[in-house]
Amino acid sequence: MKKTLLAEFTAREGTEDEVARLIGDYALKVREEEGNLVFDVYTKEAAPRAFWIFEVYRDEDAFQAHIKAPYGGPFNAALVPLIEEDASVLTFLDPVT
Repeated sequence: MKKTLLAEFTAREGTEDEVARLIGDYALKVREEEGNLVFDVYTKEAAPRAFWIFEVYRDEDAFQAHIKAPYGGPFNAALVPLIEEDASVLTFLDPVT
């Protein structure tokens, strides 16, 4: 079964460009992962500091491989001081149909 989630965070005032650069670089790496099917990054139209990342992995094993990727830790360490939350807020999704 596919593993689907939404990751959300809000860039601190004035860090939007740096956050966008970081997530853009990270997205290139994640999209190369064998088990990654979707890694789409959005900002809210009405709140451009609010970032939403829609992620889909082939299955739980592919998601676990993503979590263990060597570039994830450095990405999160660089991101945390730039966002309002303590970390990305993850919402796991189940398909309806």
